[in-house]
Amino acid sequence: MQSVSDKQERKLGFWMCTALVVGNTIGIGIFLLPASLAPFGFNALIGWVITVVGCMAMARVFARLAREMANADGPYGYIRSTLGDIPAFIAIWCYWVSLWITNAAIATGVVGYVDAVFPALAGIRPALLALALVWLFVIINLFGVRTGGRVQIVTTALKLLPMLMVAGLGAWLLISEPAAYTRHLPTTPVSLNQLMAASTIALFAMLGLESATVPAGRVENPGRTIPRATIVGALLTAVIYIIVSTVPLLLIPQAELGRSNAPFAALLDQYLGQGNGRWLALFVVISGLGALNGWTLLVGELTRTMAVNGVLPAVLTRNNRHGAPAVPLLVTGMLASVMVLMSYSRTLVEGFTLLTTVVTAANLPLYLFCALALMVMWRRRQKPANSDLLVLAIPGAAYVIFAFIGMGREPFVYALALAAAGLPVYVLMRRAVRGTPLASPSGP
Repeated sequence: MQSVSDKQERKLGFWMCTALVVGNTIGIGIFLLPASLAPFGFNALIGWVITVVGCMAMARVFARLAREMANADGPYGYIRSTLGDIPAFIAIWCYWVSLWITNAAIATGVVGYVDAVFPALAGIRPALLALALVWLFVIINLFGVRTGGRVQIVTTALKLLPMLMVAGLGAWLLISEPAAYTRHLPTTPVSLNQLMAASTIALFAMLGLESATVPAGRVENPGRTIPRATIVGALLTAVIYIIVSTVPLLLIPQAELGRSNAPFAALLDQYLGQGNGRWLALFVVISGLGALNGWTLLVGELTRTMAVNGVLPAVLTRNNRHGAPAVPLLVTGMLASVMVLMSYSRTLVEGFTLLTTVVTAANLPLYLFCALALMVMWRRRQKPANSDLLVLAIPGAAYVIFAFIGMGREPFVYALALAAAGLPVYVLMRRAVRGTPLASPSGP
């Protein structure tokens, strides 16, 4: 007999899952990325190609895992079924921490643009506005995964408008004034070190391609829906990113672009007239809010999954009457709030900025272990019909290793420390459930 929460629970379909991938990947970062990549010149464009190829390889890894293990509860289930408990815990712990830190960073970034769009709010302390945004989306997602999914579709559609505007402006200038693309060509020479650094920055903007796999237990027909949504969402995002990063790089002088706090607004002001950039700030806010909603939905579902599998306290498995993971949403909302307050501390601003790179490093164990999971599946089967598992796994694993090298020593050390910090939690939870088998996700 179904419980009340089971009856009321409705699942995510293809478009909601695709919106989750696109909406979570396109956040605040893309609106600042052209300025961040400007010092790299053409290294940035080549770095983007490397990143897109690598991320599409990882998107295919996630899509294939979702097809092969349609009943597994997302990435944790994929890794645990193939590599075991400890790798699964390390990967999912690092990923989990990165999610609520990301929520704090997005909320903090959105507030700066909120003041530009709504000057009347400038008198309110920025930290309070950021906290209000964090809890607004916690409340929205408390009404169920479908409510959060609907918000995600709307915000994703709206956030694509400024991207289309930049792409349209670029196409119009290419036809009407092609010489504009050759006036300010970047002068930075192409080098391997610059390529790797630019690719790492671009990777931070692409985080989120795995989004459709995280709430796997809440997806309609996951074996079909998740692979399609992952590939379509990642490909759509990659195309958008390359276009909107290339246009400012070629149309705005390199030094000027590197100094810009709002490169897209500067582009619109220069070619469409002063003042148009202010309207773009409204879409930056919408984009950030969409990302904040999507990551809030994901961190709630991921926390519940971890608790179901016995690696976090059982109280975090509870759903409310709307079928939403209420306790996980509240707990991660409080953790994100702590990070918001830290981000506004003068003594911690520099360290908090470094966390954006650490968040990227913290995502990579999940990506690496998922690629290795496909390799393990291939080794167990070793049939000619399954050789494509290895073909998919090797490029994905190679790209993750490339990204780790490109990040440098400091973020890598922080990522190791983050993984080590979770091991005491793992030991305590294993002791707490000793004698009681952990919930085992369904495998192949």
